[in-house]
Amino acid sequence: MKLVVGLGNPGQQYRGTRHNVGFDVLARLRETLGGDRPKGKFDGELVETRLGTEKIALLWPLTYMNLSGRSVRAAVDFFSLPLPNLLVVCDDFSLPFGRLRVRESGSSGGQKGLQNICQLLGSEAVPRLRCGIGSPPKVWDPADFVISKFSAEEKVEADRLVDTASQAVLCWLQHGIKEAMNRFNSTAGNTSSSAEPTKGKEKGGPGSQANPTRE
Repeated sequence: MKLVVGLGNPGQQYRGTRHNVGFDVLARLRETLGGDRPKGKFDGELVETRLGTEKIALLWPLTYMNLSGRSVRAAVDFFSLPLPNLLVVCDDFSLPFGRLRVRESGSSGGQKGLQNICQLLGSEAVPRLRCGIGSPPKVWDPADFVISKFSAEEKVEADRLVDTASQAVLCWLQHGIKEAMNRFNSTAGNTSSSAEPTKGKEKGGPGSQANPTRE
């Protein structure tokens, strides 16, 4: 069995934001793979499906970004899942817009959701697919940038990013992480975004004590 986790923030106000690329990639995968109706489980939303004879679980943590590890740890423990069978999909503003980076392990690079997952699993050997959302403009606080929406000019490239990332996940599912690294780590996008992003709403959610950003 394999588990694919997409990181993001729950709530309508965060739909279409840069920080929710992981959610969007999982939604694209579900369109491709199909699967059971979503279940509320592991402090998140779980869809179980198959690829050939292999069981696949797709997990959207609904804890807000910086507490994602709580959801992932619960799922890993429930399925008795070895870490190589886990893939975390997240945004990364240190990568150029549209660039992908598949890694078997490593530091979180400041991505608070990935950082919390590594902390609660007690290991940095957590396979991850990082999706480049571009660097924040100099006048922007990074915490505001990641919860901003893609501009009209960026949406075509953002959709291409989600589509290519979903293909990278399928490659990982079928052929393993080495093949995914070889095929998708050279996928280049724009080196910068010329369009001004659209600012999102406030960072919090109703009743939330968690920070939805990486800062």
